[in-house]
Amino acid sequence: MSKSIVLGRGMATVGILGTLVAAAMGVARADEMVKIGEAAPVTGPASYLGKDTENGARLAIEEINQSGLVIGGRKVTLVFDAQDDAGDPRQATQVAQKLADDKVVAVVGHMQSGSTIPASKIYNDAGIVQVSPSATNPAYTLQGFKTAYRVVATDAQQGPTLADYAAKTLKVKTVAIVDDSTAYGQGLAVEFEKQAKADGITVLSHDASTDKAVDFRAILTKIKGEKPDAIMYGGLDGTGGPFAKQAKQLGITVKVLAGDGLCADDLAKLAGDASDNVICSIAGAPLLKNGRRTSFCRTLQEAFWLCTGLELTVRIRRGGRYRRCDEARAIDRLREDSRRDAGHRIPRCAR
Repeated sequence: MSKSIVLGRGMATVGILGTLVAAAMGVARADEMVKIGEAAPVTGPASYLGKDTENGARLAIEEINQSGLVIGGRKVTLVFDAQDDAGDPRQATQVAQKLADDKVVAVVGHMQSGSTIPASKIYNDAGIVQVSPSATNPAYTLQGFKTAYRVVATDAQQGPTLADYAAKTLKVKTVAIVDDSTAYGQGLAVEFEKQAKADGITVLSHDASTDKAVDFRAILTKIKGEKPDAIMYGGLDGTGGPFAKQAKQLGITVKVLAGDGLCADDLAKLAGDASDNVICSIAGAPLLKNGRRTSFCRTLQEAFWLCTGLELTVRIRRGGRYRRCDEARAIDRLREDSRRDAGHRIPRCAR
């Protein structure tokens, strides 16, 4: 099993979607139908992660509808509008425009930074709150959009934490870095590299691969000759697993350091026993350690991604606290609601 490093800040659970549902109810009639959008890759290399997020959100909406949701004295039925962005930036913008055209009041998504960032402008222009369960590139929430939120730590937190661990715990003096050239993988690698250098680690090389690569032997052979104390890989488990496996096959025995993209169930299947050599960070506290989330996780028998989608959506129920309000006021309220998760104080999501 790979080892994971948990960042100090708990995974934020923002009370966001409820506010937007309430905003939509300003002129609502009885038995109103309110659409909640969801966007994730349910086809392509990361489809198994995207499907978990979709299933979690779908289950939450079903439970809310079964128990009954009343806002401002009106009965509300939530309608789930799930879309597949395939993990592709171009398709993500098409999905965002479709959700805007569908008149959703809020969106859970997207999953990957490369899809989340380009889609965010469309949601912002339409005044639709977007809450990503997993996009970690800092650029997403540094665009100045009041509608853009995330519920995990950013790469600006995750990368340095991983570098600090390498320097202070593993006593790494030299490192080789490889990233998959995506907004997530490259962003994480850059943040890691900056902190690694600050910690006195010598970066021997920084190579770029792709998120579709299957053969890493050329890069790894070069890295083997450099004799680093550790290797940092920025990318998802779909490529990171084979990367770690091929490293071991070439006789590279140093630790492979990675972000939350490698902390997935499929890592062991993709990397085999080489997964024992992987150390990855998690961009939030383990959900099963939080009592308020445990029942959901047990129901789904999944952790992290699936519970994330469910958690984000189930907070819609809190919308019953809010009465008539205009959308601009509702979005401003988010900046306060998003400061805390279930029992933890957190910094503003826009940072």
